[in-house]
Amino acid sequence: MKKINTLELFVGCGGLLDGFEKSKLYNMVASVEWQKYACDTLINRLKKKYNYSDAEKRVIHFDIQRTEELIQGWKNDETYESNNGLNRIIKKRTIDVIVGGPPCQAYSLAGRIQDKHGMKNDYRNYLFESYLKIVKVYKPKLFVFENVEGMLSAAPDGENIVDKIKSGFNEIGFDVIDDIRSFALLDLSEYGVPQKRKRVILVGLNRSYFGADRKKNQETLNYFYKHILDRYKSKEIPTVHSAISDLPPIYPSEVDYREGGKKFSHYWNKKEIKWHMPRYHNRRDIEIFRSLAEDIATGENKFQSVDALKTLYTEKTGKTSNVHKYYVLRWDQPSNTIPAHLKKDGLRHIHPDPKQARSITVREAARLQTFDDDFEFMGSMVQNYEMIGNAVPPEFARRLACAIYDLLVHNGLGV
Repeated sequence: MKKINTLELFVGCGGLLDGFEKSKLYNMVASVEWQKYACDTLINRLKKKYNYSDAEKRVIHFDIQRTEELIQGWKNDETYESNNGLNRIIKKRTIDVIVGGPPCQAYSLAGRIQDKHGMKNDYRNYLFESYLKIVKVYKPKLFVFENVEGMLSAAPDGENIVDKIKSGFNEIGFDVIDDIRSFALLDLSEYGVPQKRKRVILVGLNRSYFGADRKKNQETLNYFYKHILDRYKSKEIPTVHSAISDLPPIYPSEVDYREGGKKFSHYWNKKEIKWHMPRYHNRRDIEIFRSLAEDIATGENKFQSVDALKTLYTEKTGKTSNVHKYYVLRWDQPSNTIPAHLKKDGLRHIHPDPKQARSITVREAARLQTFDDDFEFMGSMVQNYEMIGNAVPPEFARRLACAIYDLLVHNGLGV
């Protein structure tokens, strides 16, 4: 069986790519990412797990906004080593599918609330234009474009980003589904991910392959979302318990201690699982975490309202907040969304066991994102939380990859 060639953009540490590789249906020709530690993580994964001996050549560390250089190559500058560019890597191979999603912070509702300008001045609002330029050059059979739900309401310059994206892809010969919210907004917990995570998954059809009949292409996309992709939904929604309950527990120490120059507040088994280690929590937060988890475990539920959580935050810290700061994961439910914000604190991702009184570890966050335990993250703890939070869950990506393959086969495009 001939594998389908992919080009990955904004690849991060490779959540989407990992799922596509797991399907065993695809061959990653090249991938692009601007964060060095994410590139290092991806290269390590490709070499150790998927036997890409030339992973260093296929993973390009570069800023996609410098599109012309990315395609043609560039010489050393202050940040990026010289590279011959995508054309030299791809050579005469056909790129069947382009996959990726520009950074979502500028579109996220949380980001717009926290930024005094509502993220209107954030350059990331328009990174989709770089994605579009690459699609225009390599003309794949289709593309997969992933982003947050907030993209549907983002309008930094007064015009909806979604309308700009639709118009841009239409101009270069691609059709996406007209009713994005009804069709392309997916809850990933329905696809084997133990986490409430809504994402927009746009599939764009190249009219050169699928035909110029726009109505027919809309019917094809309708069939993809409602029939092909729907077949990959789980019968049951996975839970926090199914994802992390078998990991070794991590309990608070009686007093803070230092080891290897670092300060710790909890004890853990250092030999069992990579990155299943705690971040430091002060004594105040440990007690708050314990109280909140016990409140749920005992069924007392006195801290379940937003007002009660805000009051608790003020009482314990002396500060006020317009949003509640705390959330305890529920054993019998999917997790709340795992965000890149975990790199700053874990207040909204408190472990459900009151005895552990802590936020979740890097490995627990990775499991809730469906990364395998043999997936090695090559950054610092902060960088690893960020990579995990920014990633597409690999298990969803695997199912998506299979559905994309089914679509191409269904339409007789020679794969």
